[in-house]
Amino acid sequence: MSEAWSVSVQTELVIFDCDGVLVDSEGLGNRVLVEFVAEFGLAMKLEEAILLFKGCKMADCVAVIEQRLEEKMPQDFVTQLRTRTAEAFERELLPVEGIEAALDKINLPICVASSGPPEKIKLALRVTNLLSRFEGCIFSSYEIGSWKPAPDLFLYAAKNMGFQAPSCTVVEDSVLGVRAGVAAGMRVLGYTEQSEAHLLEASGAHNIFYSMHQLPSLLSHY
Repeated sequence: MSEAWSVSVQTELVIFDCDGVLVDSEGLGNRVLVEFVAEFGLAMKLEEAILLFKGCKMADCVAVIEQRLEEKMPQDFVTQLRTRTAEAFERELLPVEGIEAALDKINLPICVASSGPPEKIKLALRVTNLLSRFEGCIFSSYEIGSWKPAPDLFLYAAKNMGFQAPSCTVVEDSVLGVRAGVAAGMRVLGYTEQSEAHLLEASGAHNIFYSMHQLPSLLSHY
């Protein structure tokens, strides 16, 4: 584990999570999940699903669903879910409000580090017209077999981008992602709604913000 992030260290690389940070996918993706598991007899509210599954790897999501249903899901459940999610993304996915303007003002190297499969990340960025900004700088947990809250993905991204952990700032919206960034010894900015700020603060986020319009100034202070 890297040393704890220090306020005296200048930010040299910004590492973005994808879902909920760059693309407004948490509600959309979980809506697809809720609708799909309802076909198997599991009733879940959208808000409950978002709270349970935000930032989680797929295997853990499936384990929770199977535990609640007290039965195994079909072998092709994940494949079907990913297909349905991709179709919904193609139709409805939008960038997070203000992210394009924020990226225009950030004069630092940037990359994406997400728990999702590479093809899902690229699809999400493509349909929101963000892919060109991150081409060649996309890192997935599936490449290394390690998921948040372990720090490995962020450390992997930093190493491949050519930066030391303490000089990196992570932008995250999930408890697991914040914990991963803190464990990596990086500065962590928690993007969330005010009602959920306490969750990211308790997980160790160094700063909390509620609008992407705030992000460039937060980064310029370090």
